[in-house]
Amino acid sequence: MPLPLVFGVDGSFQVIESPTPPYKALGFVKTALFRIDQPALAQLDRDSPHPYALRDILTDSALYHATVFPLRHIAISGMSVYDAVRQTIFESVKDPQLSGEAMETLKWIAYEKWNGGGRDLPPFECPHCESQNATLPYNEEKGRCPDCGKELFITDMLGFHLEMAPDSAPDGVARDYMTIHETLLLFTGIRYFWEHNRDALRRSLFVKDGPLRIRAQYSKLVEPIRRFLAMARDAGIQVCVLGQEKSGAFADHLALIGDSAPIGSVFVPGHQYIREQIQHRPVAGAPYGKDTNYGAKVFVRLTDRHKMTLNIPTGEFVQDPTVANLIGAPQIFATLPTLLSSRYEDGLLPVELANAVASLSTYPSVQILTLFAESKAQGHAGKPSSP
Repeated sequence: MPLPLVFGVDGSFQVIESPTPPYKALGFVKTALFRIDQPALAQLDRDSPHPYALRDILTDSALYHATVFPLRHIAISGMSVYDAVRQTIFESVKDPQLSGEAMETLKWIAYEKWNGGGRDLPPFECPHCESQNATLPYNEEKGRCPDCGKELFITDMLGFHLEMAPDSAPDGVARDYMTIHETLLLFTGIRYFWEHNRDALRRSLFVKDGPLRIRAQYSKLVEPIRRFLAMARDAGIQVCVLGQEKSGAFADHLALIGDSAPIGSVFVPGHQYIREQIQHRPVAGAPYGKDTNYGAKVFVRLTDRHKMTLNIPTGEFVQDPTVANLIGAPQIFATLPTLLSSRYEDGLLPVELANAVASLSTYPSVQILTLFAESKAQGHAGKPSSP
């Protein structure tokens, strides 16, 4: 039976740089969690949905978050860009527009509060003295480095500061913050149902635009996420999570092999296939995705127009997964046909609708952000807001 409760998560970022020296740069990020009204969706024209019908579905169905980071050549009274970005990340995750729910979810994952016992944070690098002994006591958002005594934020454990210089931050900080916040929004819905309504969790599908992957130093959230999903599965609750990749090496590979696959086929590539056929790298070395992925890659061909690269969790890492390892696979595959969009080839409605809420890439948005950036070039980092 298709799952009746569907949630979509998406995000976008834009870096706006002034065209004249010293090329001041601000990074804008927006993310959204969107609840899909399945009965309402069933009434939509999948080829040309009426804009008013979409408006009605979007009304009161989305949580969204926006923030802005000073990246380069921005004057901030009494603070370096390095510390301003750290402060902005911490305050943004605590966004009052979301009632601090993203921060609660970060603590729920990082401290593994879902298991009833929890744990202290594992040590991380102090953003002040570079000590490797920085940590926080259980459930704390702030603390002091045991070596230098300076203030730590729970968001420092993610490691954004490892990419920054004292007076500048790369564009990747905005991109990586977007990825982290998308993940926090995804698991905010899961956390809420886990704590308050596990029956609803059994009937829900959470769809994320992009892979179920957290790269580099930020991947320290991957193992707790895997442990939660495995624990929930073993407790009889299949937490159904789905990522869709519409670009990149895996999507390119599907474009090569998809047309020859029978309609209704599913292919879960293992480590050797990914290394040799997709990445064109030696098989030797760590298994693909061992440290960064909390979802296995899945190629599906549902119809002539819908061939998709999906990610579905397995709980604990599996080097060569099969369909049997995919958490909630029967429910997910039963639900997918109800979510197909005819507007775009290979489109899923949850991703399209979440993107409509989270997008910063449309022409009016970019123009407005550019004007804002120019007017605030001598100012300071903005607080979280909901434009």
